[in-house]
Amino acid sequence: MVEKVLSLNKKHRIAVAWAQDINTISAIHKAVNFGFADAIMIGQPSEIKSICRKSGIDYGLFSIIKTDDETKAAEEAVRLASIGEADIIMKGLVGTDKFLRAVMDKNNGIMLPGAVLSYVCAIQLPSYHKLLFITDPAVIPSPSLEQKIVMAEYAIEMASRFGINKPKVALISASEKPSRHFKSSSDYKAMCKMARDGQISNCIMDGPLDIFLACDKKSVEIKGINTPVNGDADILLFPSLESSNPFYKGLMLFAQGELAGIIRGTSKPVVVMSRSESEKSKFYCVALACLMV
Repeated sequence: MVEKVLSLNKKHRIAVAWAQDINTISAIHKAVNFGFADAIMIGQPSEIKSICRKSGIDYGLFSIIKTDDETKAAEEAVRLASIGEADIIMKGLVGTDKFLRAVMDKNNGIMLPGAVLSYVCAIQLPSYHKLLFITDPAVIPSPSLEQKIVMAEYAIEMASRFGINKPKVALISASEKPSRHFKSSSDYKAMCKMARDGQISNCIMDGPLDIFLACDKKSVEIKGINTPVNGDADILLFPSLESSNPFYKGLMLFAQGELAGIIRGTSKPVVVMSRSESEKSKFYCVALACLMV
């Protein structure tokens, strides 16, 4: 991904809201050194500079804007994006709710008219043979059918930026058997028909599938299930935030996963990371955002 970003030979301006966080600063510094980013750090200048000094980072490489609190920092980052002075906005130590409130503000936000706000991430796992895209572990609590369709389209588009032209999309549930107890069963049936009819294009889609059938070919053979995903999924679409969020956090905590993810449905890419994410994951998110501009 980083090589692909560098091949574009473009530099993007990133506005970081409430930027006094060591992992965020280190990730941004790395992106600046690679040459594909310029940084606008919004927050407490004294703290930002102190962290840089302790880490051997030249804060002179950054533009620093002083704000009094995290809400104002988020609002300033969004303002810079809305007037064209930033190409990407990124969450630092600001709380996710306050950050997204600024992004979604009806008067000053950067939501596209009528768009669905959703989150897609790519995870690199030592135990899986390729990148795995996951949606939506961060924004939509209980997506409707219409929102699931948009989630799938966002993920398919992101996969295409990585050169995956017809990704395999697994619609995830607790079992491959449709059940009246799971609302997602009827949604998944409708989505699979739409994929077959070309209404959801450029993908191979099947569901409901459990994780084993989505990502493990041996399990497909053992169960004897006929699925075009065939244990080789590129994209996992989950029925709820409550199911997807613990899953993707578990991959990072227990399976050495490193992720890159952004918010979709906005006029400029939006990077939303947990405050506990690693420097490496935050750097990958910055690179992904530059790829998606």
